[in-house]
Amino acid sequence: MPHTLTRAAFSTLDIKKSRFLGCVEPVSDRRAAQQRIAQLKAEHPEAAHVCWALLAGGQSAAVDDGEPSGTAGRPMLDVLRHQDLDGVLASVVRYYGGIRLGAGGLVRAYTDAVAQALLVAEKKPVQICCELCFRVPYAQEGLVRRLLSAQDVELLAVGHAELVQFAVRCIQTRAAALAAELNERCHGQLLWDTAPDEAAG
Repeated sequence: MPHTLTRAAFSTLDIKKSRFLGCVEPVSDRRAAQQRIAQLKAEHPEAAHVCWALLAGGQSAAVDDGEPSGTAGRPMLDVLRHQDLDGVLASVVRYYGGIRLGAGGLVRAYTDAVAQALLVAEKKPVQICCELCFRVPYAQEGLVRRLLSAQDVELLAVGHAELVQFAVRCIQTRAAALAAELNERCHGQLLWDTAPDEAAG
């Protein structure tokens, strides 16, 4: 089962006068990762490189940021894959100390910076979510809203046409139970546009 992180974790390595500042943190997607990298570059204007790797919801990236090709981003990405992580950004800020490390030395440095940050990181299982869409008569809108607010459900959208249209996101393993309760409480008047079995498929 893939895991993600509860919060950011950090490491610091000093190798032949170069300093490597490692960080692993939860992110939702590539856009969020790129925003975080831009922030790091702004915070470290004197750094020689800000290398990064991403695994998030099927999106991946391995960026060397000026280091020799394959010596930074790819080794960092390999660490994330080896630990079966998802929704995680690994970044390493390097301050160059004037002594070349060689390709093998760079691979070890970037790998170690990420691995050491992960040693102190708190992990949690990734929760797979699904979206459910349904319609109910206006008389039942209040009932449905109360029921949803009592559950661990994210209300995505509500539309008002002939019927009240709901779009919600919930943890996939709880979708069937939520659907059963909605069907029961709405006494057969709920119409499914995306039912739990469709969302899971």
